[in-house]
Amino acid sequence: MKRKSGYKIVLEDCMNVKKNETVLILTDDNKIEIGRTLYNEAKELAKEAVLMVMSPRKVSGEEPPKEVAEAMKNFDVIVCPTSTSLTHTNAKINAINNGARLASMPGITENMFEEGAITADYKEVESLTLKFTDLLTEAKKAKIIKENYVLEMDLEGRKGIPSTGVYKNPGEAGNLPSGEAYIAPLEDSANGEIIIDGSMVGVGILETPLYAKIKNGKLVELKGEDSDKLQVLFDNERNSTIGELGIGTNPAARLTGVILEDEKIYGTIHIAFGTNTSFGGTNKAGCHLDGIVLNPTLYLDDKLVIEDGKIVI
Repeated sequence: MKRKSGYKIVLEDCMNVKKNETVLILTDDNKIEIGRTLYNEAKELAKEAVLMVMSPRKVSGEEPPKEVAEAMKNFDVIVCPTSTSLTHTNAKINAINNGARLASMPGITENMFEEGAITADYKEVESLTLKFTDLLTEAKKAKIIKENYVLEMDLEGRKGIPSTGVYKNPGEAGNLPSGEAYIAPLEDSANGEIIIDGSMVGVGILETPLYAKIKNGKLVELKGEDSDKLQVLFDNERNSTIGELGIGTNPAARLTGVILEDEKIYGTIHIAFGTNTSFGGTNKAGCHLDGIVLNPTLYLDDKLVIEDGKIVI
């Protein structure tokens, strides 16, 4: 029996596209072939499918053109294979507030439809993701330890967000492929140091680690071979603010240099600098850049939940 393609998994299993629904495939010039394949599949499943192509955004978190943002409000299902992420944009917020189900696929490659995170057992991913989401919501503080560096931040009053990869109800949204629980820390609360050694948006796979020093929620120092590629983080205070703490929950995810898959790797954590208004934060910046920490130790309050990359809950 022929294995179902990743394109069908996305539309049928993850988005649950129905015959009476409208689907928007929103892509850009760099991902147009993937967009066209999804569009052709969506035509077979939905009442109406539309393909929109825009020029690539310069950074993740940059808004799409206003005409595109307006169109997004009028579809039941939106799938976004794009070069950079639309996850943390007002356009996405407005679309899901209008009832759309939305999957963001920043940096997706054709290979990722056949191997890795898309092929996971999403029931297992969903169960672990929801467990971590509850732990993040309940926690007042988080502490990350990596190679004797410690980074602490406050989470009190913020809600954990699940990205399970299954978006079947109006207003549900997240990344595909998926498998992470994440939260917006209090914007001025993070203090300490961290080693980012997996990958980083704007760089890809890190050949050598980045060292980051954070004070009162702001990135004040960044050292490493590739740090010169990340000057956007120092353009203003909003870009340098820690906007996210995330936990990877997908056992099939691989380190590829594409943050979409990398941040889902089982037993990793990631931190992001910049915008977090789409998931409970107050910082609207000009970017949202994630960095992956491999084999971390993570405490939520006094509870050890990850030890050297091994999930222990």
